This record gives sequence, C-alpha cells and structure tokens, in this order.
Amino acid sequence: MTSTTSSRTTAAGGPPGGPPPGTLPISLPARARWAVSDSWTVTRRYLIHWVREPSYIVWGLMYPMVSVLLFGYVFGSAMVVPGGGDYREFLLPGMFGMTMMFGIGNTMMGVTTDAAKGIADRFRAMPMARSGVVVGRSAADMLNSVMDLVVLVGCGLVVGWRAHGSPAETLAGIGLLLLLRFAFIWVGIYMGLIAKSPETAGNLYALLFPLTMISNAFVAPEMMPGWLGTVAAWNPLSSTVAAIRELFGNPGLGGDSWIAQNAMLMAVVWPLVIVAVFLPLSVRRYRLARR
Repeated sequence: MTSTTSSRTTAAGGPPGGPPPGTLPISLPARARWAVSDSWTVTRRYLIHWVREPSYIVWGLMYPMVSVLLFGYVFGSAMVVPGGGDYREFLLPGMFGMTMMFGIGNTMMGVTTDAAKGIADRFRAMPMARSGVVVGRSAADMLNSVMDLVVLVGCGLVVGWRAHGSPAETLAGIGLLLLLRFAFIWVGIYMGLIAKSPETAGNLYALLFPLTMISNAFVAPEMMPGWLGTVAAWNPLSSTVAAIRELFGNPGLGGDSWIAQNAMLMAVVWPLVIVAVFLPLSVRRYRLARR
C-alpha cells in the first residue's frame, strides 16, 4: 500500500479527498480504482486480524450456537405455533434473522475499538479513499456473517430444522438474510463512529435486545397485545423472518395486516431504505471526524 499511496501523492500533490490548488485533479476512474483497492486493503486487514486472534471468531460463533440449542430444546417443547407446526422450525428462521441483527453490535464495537486504539486516525492520515475504510469494514463483516450463517444452519439441522422449499427458494432466503445483515452493518458503522468509547458502544449494544425481542422471531405478533403486536409486525426484522419462513416452508405464516401480507416485498424494501440512510451518513461522519 505504501507504493500506491506514494504515487497518489505524487500525482495529485495530496490525498484523494482533494488536491491542493495548482495541481492536476485526479480523474474519476482513478479515484474509483483507488477506492476499490483501499477497501480491499482494509478488508484484508480485518481478516488477517481475525486469523491471528481466533478467539474473536470462536466466541462470536458460540453465541448463536448456544442460543439455537437453548431456545430449541429448553423452550421448544413449551411453545405453540399459530396454525400448528413444530416450534423449532418456527424458531430457526427467527434465530437466523436475530443473529444478522445482532451483528450491529459486533460492527459497532469493532469501529469504536479501532478509534480508541488510534487505528482510525492513522487511516485518516494516509492518502487513501475515505470511503475505503468503512467499505472495507462492511466487506469483512459480511464475510464473517456468512460464516455465522453456515454455523447456524448446521446447528438448526442438528435440532431438527429443515428447509422444505426448493433450492432456489432456500438460496433466496439466505440472500434476504445477508441483505438484512448488509443493511445493519451500516447502522453499526454509524453508531460506532458516533460512540465516544467502547464502553459507550457496549451500552448501546443493550438496545438490540428489545429490538430483536419485539419482533416475530420468537412469538407471532398476533399473540402479543394489540399495540405491541403492531410494533413487532413493523419491525424490519419481522419482515425478513416472515419472508424466509415462507421461502423455507416453515410454519408461522399468518397475520391479516398489510405488512404481514407483503413480507416478501418489505424484506427487500426495509434493507434498501436502511442502506440509503446510513451508508451516506457513515461515510460523511468518517470524513468529518477529527477534521
């Protein structure tokens, strides 16, 4: 990366954020190439860090594994699914979606930890694309999320969950889960950038519990009190979970509200809206930090 950044400084007299007066501007294609290169460099940095610190990956995978086994076996025999069906098959799509949402906390903690260690400041001091840092972080987290999902599906098969849809429907369901995770990555990056310390990020992490519980992940919204059921139904997590239950052929479909009847549509719309809001906010926040 040293030779690359040196050539940029020579070509433009400064970082890609904007050359000083009197120098030739950097072309748009060159900016795009540098942004992609910087994003991949940052992605590799996180992947290498995880390889050198395998405990991070192990503990990250332990939570979804324990959650599936705990909820599947401890509560599985006591819960009733509206319309009938096995509770474990009702539960697992909710657990898949919940794990994607809890990724907000992992991303947030990673961003604040980098800031506390001065890594973010070193990135800012280098002549690199400002978007490369946040895009690289999102790419690394997506790769980590794929691994989480593979482990979760394996645990689900152990406790009796099955996807009864066609291979194409199963892949579409996994795609919706990863789309939701991609959207929540940008929420986590933004929250990590505005958090003042890892301790503050840890406190914000606690807010994820009510956001995941007030959804259809564990209990159908129609079994909740009226107002709470409405809030749960309009939770973006609920739309994705309802959609993948339909694609996987799992029990728990129902609800007469508009949001319940259009879960497949909203499972795409919600993540796109979240990305449209938080991606530019994250990039802008990173550019303005410590300016």
